[in-house]
Amino acid sequence: MSIGFEGKVAIVTGAGGGLGRCHALELAKRGARIVVNDLGGAMDGTGGSSAAAAAVVDEIKAAGGDACANGGSVSDPKGVKGLVEQAMDTYGRVDILINNAGILRDKSFAKMEMDDFQLVLDVHLTGAALCTKAVWQIMRDQGYGRIVMTTSPSGLYGNFGQTNYGAAKLALVGFMNTLKIEGAKNNIHTNAIAPVAATRMTVDLIPEDAQKSLGPELVSSAVVYLCSEQAPNGVIIQAAGGKYSVACMMENQGVDLGANATVEDIADNFAAIVDLTGAQPRGMLQLG
Repeated sequence: MSIGFEGKVAIVTGAGGGLGRCHALELAKRGARIVVNDLGGAMDGTGGSSAAAAAVVDEIKAAGGDACANGGSVSDPKGVKGLVEQAMDTYGRVDILINNAGILRDKSFAKMEMDDFQLVLDVHLTGAALCTKAVWQIMRDQGYGRIVMTTSPSGLYGNFGQTNYGAAKLALVGFMNTLKIEGAKNNIHTNAIAPVAATRMTVDLIPEDAQKSLGPELVSSAVVYLCSEQAPNGVIIQAAGGKYSVACMMENQGVDLGANATVEDIADNFAAIVDLTGAQPRGMLQLG
């Protein structure tokens, strides 16, 4: 089965390098017109330059594709408004949104300033919400949309020194879980990618010998599928070095201790309460 995106328009945030660049290039290669968004700042969110986004646009055009650059910040409502207006003015529609932009402000929680906690939430979570809100009605009116959130194993499972990042990334799963319900009737599918890839954001987190096998382009294959007409709705795909799997919330059968259950009842039955035998995925998972 060949998957193409002729006639489709995609906004990819944080696409000046790493994962976002690979997502944009692959979509463009398959016929999509791309709005390449990137603030062009450092990993901690400081600074800014349009050069990174422009360079990716040049790559796309050199390969015969169609793209334009945008240097707005996803955490700035005015910047997001300008981003979507640019997409509509240039191409007349928005079919795909990949919320990929992100920053790192890693420190143990004991040493972390709350400003660093808030800033990471502003970019990852609020940025994704602002961008999604800006395209939501456009997609509803079209009767079509594909949205991809970028979560992380750090959000799903935790990682030392990343309370801010992990909180933002897991919050995006909750965001997805409601959007998949609200968007379904208008053929808007919302999914998430949990990538492990060698990029500038992970250079200090992934051992050097493992980086060679963790190319970001291997994540893009899954992301592009989640952007396609065949995309599921409400799925978290984990992607790392060519291995793909699903992460999901599970619930076990539980134990009914009655309305008069005491603390002692919980303690005495705790092993049964946490027994995952027969546990099932929860949620309105739609695989097509």
